[in-house]
Amino acid sequence: MDCKEFERLIPEFIDREMDFQTLNKFNEHMKKCDNCREELVIQFLVTEGMQRLEEGDSFDLQRELDERLQEARKTIRRRNGFLYTTAILESLIVAAIAIIIFWMVR
Repeated sequence: MDCKEFERLIPEFIDREMDFQTLNKFNEHMKKCDNCREELVIQFLVTEGMQRLEEGDSFDLQRELDERLQEARKTIRRRNGFLYTTAILESLIVAAIAIIIFWMVR
């Protein structure tokens, strides 16, 4: 993912409409690129800040952004764990089938 694509996807991240693969790439790019991370903070503060001002609510936008980023990281970790577990189970099933076939052919 490049910076231009990252910036285009910021509204999707803010609205929590990002699919897993895009979220993973978005997160990886953000870890490496200080400029994009700064742009995310700015857009989040402006977007969410304006909405909260209109609603008249009190808010801590930096904390909310940190929570949203933490939530995204947890989603990525859970999904990667699920994929890893699935891959192991598939390997075990293939091995079991191979053993059964070998045993039947003998």
